[in-house]
Amino acid sequence: MPKLSKPPDPNDPEYQNLERRVNFYLHLALYSACSTCMWFVQSITDKVWIWSVWVAIIWAILILGHGIWVFAKEKQVPIT
Repeated sequence: MPKLSKPPDPNDPEYQNLERRVNFYLHLALYSACSTCMWFVQSITDKVWIWSVWVAIIWAILILGHGIWVFAKEKQVPIT
């Protein structure tokens, strides 16, 4: 198990960057799982869900915005 170089502090910019990155990757994984499941169920039932395309596109745009925000914020905060 890796050891921490210092105790975790929620006010530490490095800790906040890590928390934002983990939340982004969790959001991305949730999108991938839901999208895959939605397309899989649609393909085995031979039904066309027109709303599934819109859900996937809108959610992808939100994830893109989330990623841009996370990585732009990471570059902004100086880590000492």
